[in-house]
Amino acid sequence: MSGMHRDRVRKGRRLSFQRAAQLACAALFNGYAAGFAKGRIFTGPTKMVCVPVLNCYSCPGALGACPIGALQTALGARHHVPFYVLGTLTLFGTALGRAVCGLMCPFGLVQDLLHKIPVPKWTVPRWLDRPARYVKYGVLALLAVGLPALLGLGGGVGDPVFCKYLCPAGTLEGGIPLLLADPALRRAAGLLFGWKTLALLAILALSAAVHRPFCKYLCPLGAFYALFNRFSFYQLRLDQSKCVRCGQCERACPMGVEVTKNIRSSECIRCGKCRAVCPAGAITSGFGDRGEARAEASGRGS
Repeated sequence: MSGMHRDRVRKGRRLSFQRAAQLACAALFNGYAAGFAKGRIFTGPTKMVCVPVLNCYSCPGALGACPIGALQTALGARHHVPFYVLGTLTLFGTALGRAVCGLMCPFGLVQDLLHKIPVPKWTVPRWLDRPARYVKYGVLALLAVGLPALLGLGGGVGDPVFCKYLCPAGTLEGGIPLLLADPALRRAAGLLFGWKTLALLAILALSAAVHRPFCKYLCPLGAFYALFNRFSFYQLRLDQSKCVRCGQCERACPMGVEVTKNIRSSECIRCGKCRAVCPAGAITSGFGDRGEARAEASGRGS
């Protein structure tokens, strides 16, 4: 066995940084193991703290609050401005951009694992894929912000519309575990839970054939973080002088980013797959812009 082949085998066996980060964050955000055994949600003081990812408040193991759920609740309360939630999201967006999606989100991990199932994969046609990417911004504006705020104008607390009618992470992490643990909840489950279960199953099934469909087309949190991708502190950088135009980075990208043309794309989740497959070491990552500026200057001078 050649040395290069041995290196590839060892690399294949080694847990990637992305997967290690995803598993660590999933365990950190959902560390209340007793909740799954008891069928009860955690109500300790950390439940007042927003985690940076889509992670259902009603998940029996959740130690913190979902920012999208907290945002809807705050907007639904009359005359209440959600400064804390928006500040938390802005902080993570400014620091990391959509690296939050690629490295920290438990539902992103679920989609990544499902895509490993050996079934035929489907490449969404460009004419459908490109406009569909904007749907998540509509979900953010309408279901996560607009309707909860509008419904709360009459006083009291408005409906958390996204959580109630669509969120697959909430159904998977919160709804299903709680119903399995409580016969009374199973008897009370009605058409709405049936609809959400169908939506979850459709997204999970599609995830086996299409990489991260929820992240690409529907996630309001991904839409929010996408707004920060071009100027967040954490960036991927491409040294044009080293790039050999082999296209491996773009074939490896789960989000369909044209890496050599637009590495700061709002669709990039900074998962690191492009960097891992680059044979020339032209892609690097880190905080700050100085490395990128040097790479771009080198590329212009070549």
